[in-house]
Amino acid sequence: MVWKQKNTLALFYCQNVPESSEKERQELEKKYGRSMRLFPIPCSGRLEPVHLLRALEEFADAAYVITCPEGACRYFEGNHRAEKRVQMTASIIAEIGLEPERVGILIGSKDNPKSLKEMAGEIFEDISRLRPSPVRGHNP
Repeated sequence: MVWKQKNTLALFYCQNVPESSEKERQELEKKYGRSMRLFPIPCSGRLEPVHLLRALEEFADAAYVITCPEGACRYFEGNHRAEKRVQMTASIIAEIGLEPERVGILIGSKDNPKSLKEMAGEIFEDISRLRPSPVRGHNP
């Protein structure tokens, strides 16, 4: 079910994701406007659950992470750390009654690389099925 009210996505992404320069970020911001807030990070492994939780509390209906391609992390295990932290965050929000699908992760592929724009579009389509977050006082 697609809600008339647009959802807001907090998107944290590794700066090593293909086609994730300032130009591409600005194009995404122009396309999605206030419905998507982008947060480039030097390594997805630096992201902590509190970052995702704070985004959900303050402005986002969903918070996702896009990592560099599997096996291409310049810090060796950043994308694996990020995956564990996203899973931890999903279990935390499930315990308080929110859908765990409000947080997620996309790990890039070296064999079939996708641009930041492509992955962001996929995520945005997925979250459009979520109802607005009850945390921020929306009425469905």
